[in-house]
Amino acid sequence: MAFHETVASYDDRVRDDAERLVPLALSRPAEALALAGQVLARQPGARDASFAHQARAIVLRDMGRVDEAIADLRAALRLSRRAGQPARVLDVQATLGLTLGLAGRSTAGLALLDEAVSASTGVLAGRILMRRAYLRRVLGQHPETLADLRRAIALLHRGGDSIWEARSRSLRFLVHVALGQAGRADRDLAVAERLFAAAGQDLESAMAVHSRADVAFQTGDLPGALGFLDEAAARYEALSAPVPQLAIDRCGVLLAAGLATEAMAVTDEAIRRQPRGRSPSAKRAELLFAAARAAQAAGEPAAAVARAAAARALFQAQRRPWWQARASFVLLQSRYQAGERGGRLRAELRRIATRLEALGAEEASSAHLLAGRLAVAQGLDAPADRHLAAAARLRHRGPLFGRPAGWLAQALRAEAQGNARRTLIACRRGLEVAEQYQRTLGATELRAHAAGYGTELAAIGQRHAVRRGDARMLLTWSERWRASALAAPPARPIDDRGLAADLAALRTVMARLDIARTTGAVNPARLEQDRRRLEASIRSRARRTAGQPGSPGAAQWSAAEILDQLGDHRLVELVSLDGMLYAVTAADRRVRLHAVGPARDAARELDLARFLLRRLAHGRPSAQALATLDAAGRRLEASLLGPVAAELDGRPVVAVPPGRLHAVPWAILPSLRTTPVHVAPSAAMWLRVQAARPGHGRRLALVVGPGLAGTAAEVAKIGDGYPDSVILSNGNAVADRVLAALDGAWTAHVAAHGVFRAENALFSSLRLDDGPLTVYDLGRLRRAPFRLVLSSCESALAAQVASDELLGMVSALVPLGTASLLASVVPVNDAATAPFMVTFHARLRGTAGFADALVAARSEVTGDPVATATALSFVALGR
Repeated sequence: MAFHETVASYDDRVRDDAERLVPLALSRPAEALALAGQVLARQPGARDASFAHQARAIVLRDMGRVDEAIADLRAALRLSRRAGQPARVLDVQATLGLTLGLAGRSTAGLALLDEAVSASTGVLAGRILMRRAYLRRVLGQHPETLADLRRAIALLHRGGDSIWEARSRSLRFLVHVALGQAGRADRDLAVAERLFAAAGQDLESAMAVHSRADVAFQTGDLPGALGFLDEAAARYEALSAPVPQLAIDRCGVLLAAGLATEAMAVTDEAIRRQPRGRSPSAKRAELLFAAARAAQAAGEPAAAVARAAAARALFQAQRRPWWQARASFVLLQSRYQAGERGGRLRAELRRIATRLEALGAEEASSAHLLAGRLAVAQGLDAPADRHLAAAARLRHRGPLFGRPAGWLAQALRAEAQGNARRTLIACRRGLEVAEQYQRTLGATELRAHAAGYGTELAAIGQRHAVRRGDARMLLTWSERWRASALAAPPARPIDDRGLAADLAALRTVMARLDIARTTGAVNPARLEQDRRRLEASIRSRARRTAGQPGSPGAAQWSAAEILDQLGDHRLVELVSLDGMLYAVTAADRRVRLHAVGPARDAARELDLARFLLRRLAHGRPSAQALATLDAAGRRLEASLLGPVAAELDGRPVVAVPPGRLHAVPWAILPSLRTTPVHVAPSAAMWLRVQAARPGHGRRLALVVGPGLAGTAAEVAKIGDGYPDSVILSNGNAVADRVLAALDGAWTAHVAAHGVFRAENALFSSLRLDDGPLTVYDLGRLRRAPFRLVLSSCESALAAQVASDELLGMVSALVPLGTASLLASVVPVNDAATAPFMVTFHARLRGTAGFADALVAARSEVTGDPVATATALSFVALGR
C-alpha cells in the first residue's frame, strides 16, 4: 500500500510539474528550462513529455535557438498524438506553426495555424488565433492581424482566460503602435499590464514595461522611452531572458535621438549574440534591418547597403513583403548616400515610396522626401512636387521629432516652385517645431544631438542669404539655430541620488585603474569592465531626465537687435556652408558679408597650429620655434578670416566660430595678438551672458588637483588677492568638497590635470584627489560659478555634434550660470601655467573681464617659447 501511494504521489508530482511548464516558460524562462529537463529525466508518459518539450521549445525559440525549438516541437506533436488528446495536438501544432513562421518558413507555419484554427473552438480557438495573429504581424499583415485579435480577445474574455487575453491585447497594442494609433494602443496595454500582474507573469510583465517604451516613443517622449527600455532590460536580465527586440527598439529610440553610432553598436552586438542555425530567424532579419538603418544614419553607406541587402533577402525568403519594402528603401537611401543619382535610382525610389504608402509603413514620408530631392536635382518639376507634397503631410502629424522633416519637404517644395517667401516661412515653422522637441529633452547630450533636426532648415535660409549677398539675413539665419541646446533651461536628473552614487563609484574605479596601470599590481581588465558598466549607467540615468516642454523658447535676436547690443565690440561670426567658410562682421551698426574660402583649409591650418602649440608646451623648443608658430598663425589667419583681418582695428572682438573650428587659439592670429577676444558658440549666447548678474557675495573657490608640483604655492598667491577665498588642495580636493565650493561661487579657479574624451565628451574630466570630476558632475551643480578659470589641459575642447552644437565643459556650465570661462585649447605646460595664472588674476582684479585680463597677462610674457605657447593656448569664453 505504501509503495503504491509513493508511486502515485511521484506521478502526481510529475504531472503537476508538466502542466505548469508552458505557463512558466512565459513567466520565468530559465526556471522553466531547468524544470523541463527534470521532467524529461523522469521518463514521463506521452502527455507530460509533450508539455516538457513544448515548454523547452518556447524558451529556446525566444533565445534565438530556433532549430532546436522546432525539433522539440515536432517531438511534442508526436507525443501529444500518441497520448490521444486532440486539444493538446492543436495547441502544440499552433506553437509549431508560429515557430516555423518565426524561422522564416511562413507558408508552412501559416498552413499549420490555419488548420488548427479551423479545428478548434472556444478558449483554445482564441489561443490559436492569437498565435496566428502574432505571425501575421511579423509578416506585416496588419488588417488580418487585427481581425484575428478581435475574435481571439472576445473568445478568451468570454472563457475567462485572463493570461491569454492579456497576451492578445499586448499584441494588438504593438499593431496599433505600428499604425500610429497611440490612444488605442495605450488602452490595450493598460488592460494587459493589469492582467499580467494579477497572474504573476513575470516575463510578460517585463514585456509590458518594454511596450510602454513604444507608447512613449510614439508620443515623442524619448526620455520616457529610454527609461522604460532600461527598466525592461533590468527585468529581462533578472529573468535570464534575452530579448532581441529590446536591441531593435533601443536602436529606433537612439536614432530618433540622433545617436546613430551608438545605435549601430547596439544592433551589431545583438546580431553577434544571435545563434546561427540552418534557417536564419525572423528576428535576425529584423536585427539586420535595424543595423542597416543605424549604419545609414551614421554615414556609413557601404555597411548600410550590405546589411539592408541581407535583410531584404531574408524578408523575401520569409515572405514578409511589408518588411521587404522597408529594407528596400534603406538600401536605396544608402545608395543615394554613397553618391548614386541616376534615373534608375529615381525610378526605384518612386516605386518604393508608392509601395510603402500602400503598406502604411512609417518610411513612406522619408521615401517621398528622398524621391522629391532627386527629382528636383534632375529638373523634374511635376514628380518633385508630387513627392514633396506627400512628404510634407508629416509636418502636422506623428511625434514632434519627425515633424521637422515634413517642414523640410514643404520648404524644398516651395523652393522648387521659386517661392522664396513660402520657403523661408516653412523653414521658420520647422525650426519652431524642432525647438519644441528639443525642450522635451533634459539631458545636455540629447538636446545637442536633437539640433540636427533643424540644421538643414537653417541651412536653406543661409543659402538664400548668401545668394542675395545679404549679410544681415545670413546673421539672422545663422543665429536662429546656432548653439540652440545651450538655450534650453537646465533640468535636474530624475534619479539624482542614483546618478551621484554612480559618479562616486566611477571615481573610485578610475582611481584604482590609475594605480593598477602605474604599479601593475592589479589586472585592470575587471576595473575596465566596471568602468564601462558605470559609464553606461550614468549615461542612461542622465538621458532619462525630462525636459521642460512648456518653458518659453530662447529669445530670438534679429540682426538689428544684435547690433544694438554690441556696443564698442566687433562681431566676427563664421559660417560654414556647403564646404565654404563665410564671415559676417558687425560694428558701428554696419554688417558686412565676406567669402573666406574652403572650410577644409581653415580646419587643416587649425590642426597644424594646435599641433605646434602642443609640441612647444611639452617638447624641447628649437631656436626657430616662435618663428614657426608665427608663420602658422599667419596661415591660420588667412584661411580663417581672409579679408576680415583687414577690418580688425584693436577694438574687442566677439568671435563666433562654427562647431568644427571651436578650438581656435585666437591670440595666435597676428591681427588679434593684442586684441581682447570673447569667444562664444553664438552671438545670442554672448548677449545673454552680458546681461547675466552674479549672485550675492564675492566668494572665490581655489582648487588644486594632484600631481601639480609647485602649483599649490602659486594658487595660494592667487588667494591672497581675494578677501573671501576657499582653497582645496593636498588631499582635500575631493569631489564632494569641490562641488560644494564651486556651487554658486562668484569666481572659481581649478588647477588640475584635464582629460578630453572625444568619443564621449561628457566623460571629459578634471583629476581630483579622489578621482575624475566629469562634465556629468558639473551638470549637477545648482548654480555654476559665475566666473571660472580652468587651468588644465584641453579644458576648452568640446565634441562637435549637429553642425554647430558642442558637448563639453561649456555645454554643462553655460546653462547653469557661468558667464566667463578661461580655458585652454591644447594640453598646457604645468610649470609655465602656474605663474601665468598668477599674472592673469592680478590683471583680472584691475580690468573689466577675462578677455582684457588675458591680453594684459600675455603682454608680460616675453622671449621664452614655452611660456609664450602657454599664454597663447588660453581663450576667454563669454563675457
